[in-house]
Amino acid sequence: MKFYLVDDEQSILYVLQNIIEQNFDDEVVGMSSNPKKAINEIQLRDVDIVLVDLLMPEISGIDLIETIKSTKPQIRFIMISKVQDSDMRAKAYQAGIEFFINKPLNIIEIKSVIAKVEQNIKMSAQLSSISAMVNQFNGQPDPVNNQLHSSTDRATIVLKSLGMFSERGASDILQVIKMMKLHHQNYRSLDLTEVLGINNHEKKIMEQRMRRAIKVGLVNLSNQLIDNPYDEQLSTHANNLFGYENVHAQMLHQQGKQLTGGRIAIQKFMDGLLDEE
Repeated sequence: MKFYLVDDEQSILYVLQNIIEQNFDDEVVGMSSNPKKAINEIQLRDVDIVLVDLLMPEISGIDLIETIKSTKPQIRFIMISKVQDSDMRAKAYQAGIEFFINKPLNIIEIKSVIAKVEQNIKMSAQLSSISAMVNQFNGQPDPVNNQLHSSTDRATIVLKSLGMFSERGASDILQVIKMMKLHHQNYRSLDLTEVLGINNHEKKIMEQRMRRAIKVGLVNLSNQLIDNPYDEQLSTHANNLFGYENVHAQMLHQQGKQLTGGRIAIQKFMDGLLDEE
């Protein structure tokens, strides 16, 4: 993968470069402490992933991302920041970042986040290839590929809004959503072992990851509704993805008013996630 680094602290740039290039498959093709210069260089170079600081002089990390996304939407962004403000972080996710890396830098966190983003890129490429082969086999052009990307982008926004995008099962959820879209099937009808080329044991492990990620989403959504009980978008997510009765039970549990929380169902969540598109 090809990386570009943007941070107004030179020391941060060199630390990130050393960590990234420990993996011989990764290359830092450029770095800058000047966001205006960075925008120009990223536009001209072949870049897969950009690591960018949130708060910089003249141009913020969010503004930089929005500028580049308008011409190179395929580039993935990782935000670096010591800012803990939830509103500011929400704006960064809305701008299109994949993950946050917190300052002071932690080498384990950096490696973990980069690995997840690289996995997402590889998964998208594999699914695009599958889509192209399916359509070529059927003698059809490939408009479906664009639909698959847009459907996954929308699903990604939902997962990020529920605070579950960084969970291991999130990439599985996005992969399955693409397959549901591609084959025009709901979750129950989709044969995961066939479309993903996995055995039953691997399917079981994957569904365990998905279930844990969905549980995180239920907990986070319940917390959001406790703070914002009249938010229409949150209520829509509650009904479509979990069933409001389960979200209500989870809210009571988190408020200490009930011993047990809400239940999750992978089928309910996946079918609801597809419908929300």
